[in-house]
Amino acid sequence: MGSNVQSGGEMEIKRDYYLNQLIAYKFDGLVKVITGLRRSGKSYLLNKIYRNHLLASGITEDQIISIELDLAKDIKYRNPLELASYVRGIVSKKDKPFYLFIDEIQMSDVVANPYNPDGAKISFYDALNDLNSIANLDIYVTGSNSKLLSSDILTQFRGRASEIRVHPLSFSEYFSAVGGDSLVAFNDYSVYGGMPLIISRPNDAAKMHYLKSLFSEVYIKDIVERRKIERQDVLEHIIDLLCSSIGSLTNPNKLRNTLKSKLNTDVSSNTIRAYITHLQDAFLFSESKRYDVKGKSYFDFPNKYYAEDIGLRNARLGFRQQEITHIMENIIYNELIIRGFSVDVGVVHERVVNNNANSVRLPREIDFVATLGGKKVYIQSTYIIDNEEKQHIEKRPFSLIQDSFPKIIIRRDVGKRWYDNDGILHINIIDFLLDKTVI
Repeated sequence: MGSNVQSGGEMEIKRDYYLNQLIAYKFDGLVKVITGLRRSGKSYLLNKIYRNHLLASGITEDQIISIELDLAKDIKYRNPLELASYVRGIVSKKDKPFYLFIDEIQMSDVVANPYNPDGAKISFYDALNDLNSIANLDIYVTGSNSKLLSSDILTQFRGRASEIRVHPLSFSEYFSAVGGDSLVAFNDYSVYGGMPLIISRPNDAAKMHYLKSLFSEVYIKDIVERRKIERQDVLEHIIDLLCSSIGSLTNPNKLRNTLKSKLNTDVSSNTIRAYITHLQDAFLFSESKRYDVKGKSYFDFPNKYYAEDIGLRNARLGFRQQEITHIMENIIYNELIIRGFSVDVGVVHERVVNNNANSVRLPREIDFVATLGGKKVYIQSTYIIDNEEKQHIEKRPFSLIQDSFPKIIIRRDVGKRWYDNDGILHINIIDFLLDKTVI
């Protein structure tokens, strides 16, 4: 497969999964809220891919209103009243349909109500609810803060919005753009991840610099400024700890003890919990809870945290911690999330006799319990199974579940996929990532 490059030399990245959602939601009466990590391709999806689709279907340029709130040229439209007035002036009393694209909606300001200065303030929710009442206007907004957008969609938009979550490139999207040998592509992806602009960076040094600068110049600055963070040193240490412990169980108290020894200062568990929440709201990390498979209940703690993009994680650690087992696990987790699954860490208990001849219950971990509607699949991630003991360790939790849902071991050391005598599918990670029909 060759690289997919447009005539102007610009790399074309296909994001059909998200494009098809936008097409399906067109003029459905809802505000389309496109959320995700900054620089993950939300603007490209809306202003390039979807715009080109609309133009190809007969929509003209003047029917697409594009406002970019993170740019100085559109800064006055951060005032929601100015925004609503501007758009209404274009679309009112017109017969043809219009499409409104608003980029980085979280940059919008909250302003006083000019008719009731002492009353509730006016926000972008009010502007969008007002504009959504215009029959010939279809509204699309992007945003990079989950608390501001996702958690408030049902309340502030009063059920008149739908969310489309955009992630950095999956491996299949990445491979469709770069082409070549899939193993070479996967090795690069495991190091540099799927931030879209990585593909156009000319060499390793440029890729490393770009990813490092995203953390320092975009993400950390955003969180510190918007959340008014007082201890940036604590925030950055928490980022480093989460990056170095992907796939490992942790909790705020454990992080607190580590920070106490590193910074020689005591930070409350509540502060640490709040900072982790800010990182999740910025889409930098996701939390996976531990789930008792047989008891069908969740544990309060500890949990696992995964980086939204493995390249960003590696960059934050200076590309020093390249443990392929943890990297594989993070990539598989992200792939499951992209495919729409809810993902938990599975726990099953086994009765064993200890050295004192007492019967005890020992927890056994399943890397992922992935559910989507009525579908469920159990997944173990391992780099290699090279002896019977390793095979027993990986398969033992599956044997304790005792249900008929599919069970998969994703590996690096197998070629063609195969089922063992226990009905467990063994599949190479590249094969799994490229074949969406596996689950």
